[in-house]
Amino acid sequence: MALASLYSQQRVRLLLALILGAAGTLSFSPYDFWPAALLSLAGLQLLLLDRRSAQAAGIGFAWGFGLFGSGINWVYVSIATFGGMPGPVNVFLVVLLAAYLALYPLLFALLLNRFWPRATLWRMALAAPALWQITEFLRGWVLTGFPWLQFGYSQIDGPLKGLAPLAGVETITFLLMVIAGLLASACYHRSVKNLIIAVALLLLPWPLRMLQWYEPLPQRSVNVAMVQGNIPQSMKWDPQQLLTTLRVYTAYSKPFIGKAPIIIWPESAITDLESNQQPFLHALDDELRARGSTLITGIVDSRVESDNRYHDYNSVIVLGGAQPYSYQSRNRYQKNHLVPFGEFVPLEGLLRPLAPFFDLPMSSFSRGAYLQPQLKVAGYNLTSAICYEIVLGEQVRANFRPDTNFLLTVSNDAWFGHSIGPWQHFQMARMRALELGRPLLRSTNNGVTAVVNAQGDVENIIPQFTRDVLSATVTPASGETPYARVGIWPVWLLTLAGIVLAILRRRA
Repeated sequence: MALASLYSQQRVRLLLALILGAAGTLSFSPYDFWPAALLSLAGLQLLLLDRRSAQAAGIGFAWGFGLFGSGINWVYVSIATFGGMPGPVNVFLVVLLAAYLALYPLLFALLLNRFWPRATLWRMALAAPALWQITEFLRGWVLTGFPWLQFGYSQIDGPLKGLAPLAGVETITFLLMVIAGLLASACYHRSVKNLIIAVALLLLPWPLRMLQWYEPLPQRSVNVAMVQGNIPQSMKWDPQQLLTTLRVYTAYSKPFIGKAPIIIWPESAITDLESNQQPFLHALDDELRARGSTLITGIVDSRVESDNRYHDYNSVIVLGGAQPYSYQSRNRYQKNHLVPFGEFVPLEGLLRPLAPFFDLPMSSFSRGAYLQPQLKVAGYNLTSAICYEIVLGEQVRANFRPDTNFLLTVSNDAWFGHSIGPWQHFQMARMRALELGRPLLRSTNNGVTAVVNAQGDVENIIPQFTRDVLSATVTPASGETPYARVGIWPVWLLTLAGIVLAILRRRA
C-alpha cells in the first residue's frame, strides 16, 4: 500500500509539473503575462523537493514537455503544411522536438537533486539558478542550439526589464530563478523573510528601466518605409509567381521612392538568385539613386567561392545610395546561423530521400561569416540579422559597433501561419533593441513588421497578414550599454559564484 501511495504521489507530481510547464508559455508573447514565469519556475522547484534523483528527472522532463509542448507547437504548422508527410508523422515530429528540449530541464532536475538533495535555501536560491544557467546554455548550443522560450524574455515589459541593458537577457533569467527559489523556500519553510526578500529582488530593479544608456540623435531622424508583401508561403517559391511578387514590392515602394531615404523589403523578398536578377536590380538601383532613396532587400545569392563550388547564401543587399549597385559589392549581409532542416539538412545524403520535409525549397544554404561589416545605408550604419539570428543575443552583440545607428532584422514567418510563433520571435527581437540601446527596424513578409525604440518598446506596427507599408520617422542613437561592452560575463560570474557557494554550504 505504501508503494502504491508513493507511485500515486509521483503521478500527481508529474501531472502538476506538466501543467506548470505549460503555464510558463503564458509569460511569453502574445499572452505577455510575466508573473506566469515565476509561477512556473517556483512550482518546478517545489515539486523537486524531497524527491529521489530518478523521480526528479521525471518531474523535470514532464515540466519541460509541458513548456515546450505548449510553447513551440507552432512548428507543426510548417511541418504539416509544407512537410508533405502523413498527419501522425507530423505530430510525432513535434512531440519528438518537445521531448528532446525537455531533456534539458530533466538534466537540471537530476543534477540538482543528486548533488543538493536537502531542501535548503542555498539549493533553491544559489545552486538551482547556477545549474539552470548551465543547462540553458547547453540548450542554446548543442546541435547548433535552440534558445527559444528563455524566461528572461518575459520581462520585456516586466519589473526586471531594466537589467537587460546592464547584463543581458540571461542575467534576467538567472535572477528570475533566484526569486523563484526564494518563493519556493518561502512556501516550503513557511518563511515570511524569504518571501520579503523575493519581492524585494523583484521590485528593486524597477528604477533601472528609467535609465537611458544611449544618446538619441534627433537631428538625424530619418523616414523609413517597410513593405510587408504578405506573399503566401505556398506561392513564395513558385517560379510562376516571381513576376507577381516583384510587381507587388515595386508597386508598394513607388510612392516612397524620393520621400523615404530608407526602404526595406523582408527576407527573400526577391525569390530568385541575385545573379539572375541583374537587369531588374540595376534598373531599380538607377531609379533609387536618381531620386535619393536606398532599398534594403532580402535575396538569395549563389556564387562560386574559393573551393570552386557554388554556395547559396540567404542574403541582404543594398540598392541606391552614393555608389551604383554591383554584384561584387561588399555592402551586403549573408546569414550565418542557419536553421536545421529549414536552411540546411544535417546528413542530407541520408535524410533528403526519405520525405519531402527534408527537401524544402532553399534548404541548402551555406553560412556567411560570424562577424560581418555593418550595412551602409543612406549615411547610417545598420547591424543586421536575418530571421532566427535575432534570437542569438551574443551574435548580434558581436556584430554591433559603437557607431551603429539602427538594428535591422528581416524575416519571413509565413511558415508558421496564425500561430504564436511569430509573436514569440518578435518579443525576442525587442529584447535586442533594449540590450543594445538601439532602435530596431523589423521588416517581415506577413508580420510582425514594426519599429521598436531603444527602450524595447513598440513605436509603430502594422497588422499581420495584410499587404501594407509601415512608414515611420525613426531617431537613431549612439553610445554603448554596459551589456554591449561586456556581454554575458556577469551572468557567468554569478553562475560560478552560485555553484561555489552552494558547494561550500553543502559541505558545511
